[in-house]
Amino acid sequence: MCGYARRARHGMLVCMPDQTKPLVLITGGAGFLGINLCRYLLSRGYAVRSLDIAPFDYPERTVVDAILGDIRDPAAVARAMRDVNFVVHAAAALPLSSAAEIESTDVQGTAIVLEEAARANVIRVVFTSSTSVYGVPDHHPLYESDPVKGVGPYGEAKIQAERLCRGQRARGDCICILRPKSFVGPERLGIFELLYDFAYQGRNFPVLGSGNNLYQLLDVEDVCQAILLCLERDPHLVNDTFNVGAQQFGTLRDSFQAVLDRAGHGKRVVSIPEAPAIAVLRLLEGLHLSPIYPWIYDTCGRESYVSVQRIAAKLGFEARYSNREALVRNYDWYVSHRDEIRGKGATGVTHRVRWKRGALTLAAHFF
Repeated sequence: MCGYARRARHGMLVCMPDQTKPLVLITGGAGFLGINLCRYLLSRGYAVRSLDIAPFDYPERTVVDAILGDIRDPAAVARAMRDVNFVVHAAAALPLSSAAEIESTDVQGTAIVLEEAARANVIRVVFTSSTSVYGVPDHHPLYESDPVKGVGPYGEAKIQAERLCRGQRARGDCICILRPKSFVGPERLGIFELLYDFAYQGRNFPVLGSGNNLYQLLDVEDVCQAILLCLERDPHLVNDTFNVGAQQFGTLRDSFQAVLDRAGHGKRVVSIPEAPAIAVLRLLEGLHLSPIYPWIYDTCGRESYVSVQRIAAKLGFEARYSNREALVRNYDWYVSHRDEIRGKGATGVTHRVRWKRGALTLAAHFF
């Protein structure tokens, strides 16, 4: 792959004769999406730099320029932008964080990243937003032109961050906004660890309501594919907003059952009454005894899928993995790393660690 010359922000990309690798800065590079994207881009001839408040503790640390820093620190971000061709802005505080943490990271941090990218004449920025910006919609599929009405501090922060991106785009910069569905894959724990642990232990797994609602997920490798397309396609095509999701998906019951079948214990997805369960979850969340936040339990019993027509037509995106394949692939990774994961004993509010189960620890004994 030829490299890209440094040039004015609004000019064309020019191949360099010395084959210099284009340098991609990934904010949140030590996170779940970050490390998968590092590996994906390295395998395709890119040079990669990570900026994260967490240490980059992977084998790839010998080939990734890892900077320990906070996107809310303009000096750290400016330092990370030196000689960068592209930025993938994936750093974010997740929904279980405090409202103040979410606002300062997801909104103020995004403003700093965009400002420093413009100052450094970065070729383009890819921002990873979320389909949570659609809130709890009344129709499906969802299109990029549908209204946004985020639920809770996280969804609202993503809407504000997208607004900042569009503002930067209006000033002439190339800013691609991706709205991926919830995605899984190697290194993913978080809320999905509940499913994998139940399956591994030979337990049934509960769903709110019947579980017969269509529910679209996404594999992290397909997120990486979408990001790569945003880096490589014509700037006039990528300077847009795109949904990203699996193209083959079924009901939530069918998707989760694939994991239980993979575990081989003959267990099943079981329904629990939706309204009483949500009432209990709301109470437990208010008491800080549950890792499940409103957007999850407000949507998991409903249809939830987006149209990927725009990204397919404009960028040629085609998801490789179905819901079932993505979940089973993630489960296989979990099984092969389970002793290591549980040996660390760490819990937190990132996708790379187990979330504290609180009162849900007791729920496992009923299934």
